[in-house]
Amino acid sequence: MKMKKYFLYVAACMLSLGGMMSACSDDDDPSNGNGNGAVEEIDITKDNASNWYSYMINVANLLKEDATTLYNDWKTSYNGGESYASIFINHNNSAYFGTANNCVQQIIEGCWDIANEVGDAKIGDPYDLYVDGKTQDALYAVESWFSWHSREDYSNNIISIYSAICGTRDVRVNNDVMDLANSAIAANSLYNVIKVNDEKLANDTREAIKKAHDAILAIPAPFRSHINSAEALAAQQACADLADLLDKRLHPEIAQKEDVYNDAVLNEVVKTYVNDVVLPTYLDLKDEVAVLLEKVSALQKNPTDANFKAAAAQWIVARKPWETSEAFLFGPVADKGLDPNMDSWPLDADAIVNILNSGDFTKLQWNGEFITDENGDPVESIASAQNVRGFHTLEFLLFKDGDPRTAPAE
Repeated sequence: MKMKKYFLYVAACMLSLGGMMSACSDDDDPSNGNGNGAVEEIDITKDNASNWYSYMINVANLLKEDATTLYNDWKTSYNGGESYASIFINHNNSAYFGTANNCVQQIIEGCWDIANEVGDAKIGDPYDLYVDGKTQDALYAVESWFSWHSREDYSNNIISIYSAICGTRDVRVNNDVMDLANSAIAANSLYNVIKVNDEKLANDTREAIKKAHDAILAIPAPFRSHINSAEALAAQQACADLADLLDKRLHPEIAQKEDVYNDAVLNEVVKTYVNDVVLPTYLDLKDEVAVLLEKVSALQKNPTDANFKAAAAQWIVARKPWETSEAFLFGPVADKGLDPNMDSWPLDADAIVNILNSGDFTKLQWNGEFITDENGDPVESIASAQNVRGFHTLEFLLFKDGDPRTAPAE
């Protein structure tokens, strides 16, 4: 998956609330921690506070709806039939998966997608813009820059790969270093199945995951201030190496040896993946997003700095299960447009400002079937709604320069 390729980049120049104009330039240096784009100048005031809080409530409600839908599709029923968990585990439906080998290929492809996205897009896109002299655009291309949580997001994406390959969410990290010695490996994991036939490949895979994870957290924080650093380039290369291993070594090992990696060998791997990784991750997402809505509701009812901090802290908590799910962005999350609903990036800043000014929160909604164009991108009527909701819109409303916003004085 590319870096949400169907989303608009944040407008470099736009009207902020109250009609204030703010200039921007490609010469602005994100290393100063701020930049001069109007998106950074927008803040909550006593005049716009009502719409600001209402916007947060609407976004948090939609996040809760989407997270609940996603969990229920996997756990209970998908499109009125059996659960997606059952479809995947049983793999007896030609419309979805016919063998456990098909399922495991999908698992590996999901891992490749996010490894490639982190290196090529999440780190690579801002770097490319920066070296092209488009430093302001580079700043705006950094995902999770409002909260300064980019490195944590990206490293959690890599943890999702570990979980998928090793069949567990018990991944230990100490001082920003993945501790392979103390991280678990499920008995019925893809790692162990591969190890029986090619121990070097199994171990190389874990090591490549660790190298990508550790290289990301070696980037000085915040990433937005170190876009063109040597550490960022090293992290991009480590992610590329991981993606290359998954694509050229691990995937062919499974796909080209169906007689070795058959249902008898892989059935339990698929069950472990679903029951021990996917379902509990989506349950955490559902539960933590529900708490996030509670915190945002408390902030709206009692707008204090303390409640801003509480809501911002819960955003970080709720964000983790989403980021650790990105190695399995297939099935309902893709088919129903739930990924861009919850995680659209970059945002459409112009549209967000218009919504804050107008209070027209119907702009966050789209109805009917999720439809894509000939390029596989959401049609404009859907994309325009997805670009103004989700985690990152709420992040913008809660954070400024890496810290929780403060409640405006009455």
